[in-house]
Amino acid sequence: MNRTPRRAVAGAAAMAIAAAGLFAGAAPAGAAPKSDKANAAAECAGRSVPASKISIQLFSYAGWGSQIGAEALLAELAEIGYRNVEPFGGSYQGRDAEEWEALLKEYKLKQPSSHGSVSATGIEGNLDFAKEVGQKYVGSGGWAGPGIARDGSSTWADVIATAEAMNEYGEMSVKNGTGKIFGHNHQWEFTTIVTDPETGEEMTAWEALVQNTDPRYVTFQLDVFWAADAGADVVALLEEYGKRIELLHIKDGDLNGDARGIPSDVGEGDLDWGPILEAAQGSVKYYVVERDGAPADAEFARDSFEFLTCYSY
Repeated sequence: MNRTPRRAVAGAAAMAIAAAGLFAGAAPAGAAPKSDKANAAAECAGRSVPASKISIQLFSYAGWGSQIGAEALLAELAEIGYRNVEPFGGSYQGRDAEEWEALLKEYKLKQPSSHGSVSATGIEGNLDFAKEVGQKYVGSGGWAGPGIARDGSSTWADVIATAEAMNEYGEMSVKNGTGKIFGHNHQWEFTTIVTDPETGEEMTAWEALVQNTDPRYVTFQLDVFWAADAGADVVALLEEYGKRIELLHIKDGDLNGDARGIPSDVGEGDLDWGPILEAAQGSVKYYVVERDGAPADAEFARDSFEFLTCYSY
């Protein structure tokens, strides 16, 4: 594992894809955005992440969303050019699935994934909601119980029990028509070391979860910043386990030595995005931008979207 922070390479263009969703570089030179908030596709060059694959975790704007309301937040994100969102429980602000689906349609947004309950008592309701809004993946900000303890105390038995629960709920989700279940990491899945009692092999809890979950039913949402903050080599993970990682949390920030990392807008932190995005090609279906505690304005969402849609790698 490599803990050396790496500054993002130069080459990110300042402008990005049009709100209409044209691919970077695909618009004619004379194409003009429909509003002063939209992004000009003609300014982009080189390979980039298409807007159709970019999403945003609404937990980033938990505070701002509660101030301006969910509808205003979705309107702002759609104006920037987002086509997809990844809500969490508080995002809905009391709306049921039908009401939320109507709001998504109004702003031409899709919800491929969300963070909801994956507990024994909450999974069925989560699946019902997910089916109503047309999700392709179901998951949470962590794992099905017992999960991985942040203090590093989880054992091999805990990991196996978690994997078995993920397999069970993932099969339920696939049969429900809402696709695979995913688990989302923080740092401790990579700092917790467990030992396979049959082979004596030591591995991280995250690796053990990959090895003991069924790829027909379970995938992984790799939070690249928290993985890097734990000392993991993100590129190596994508190269080795790419087929099991269908979702990325695109998060950047200051890899703050032995202290907890400090998130920033995407492209403004220590992650070297070229090798990460190159390694993600062909396996990652959605790139979900996130910043914990983003300021209460559109800057994070806009900067991160522009970076991804115009970044050459």
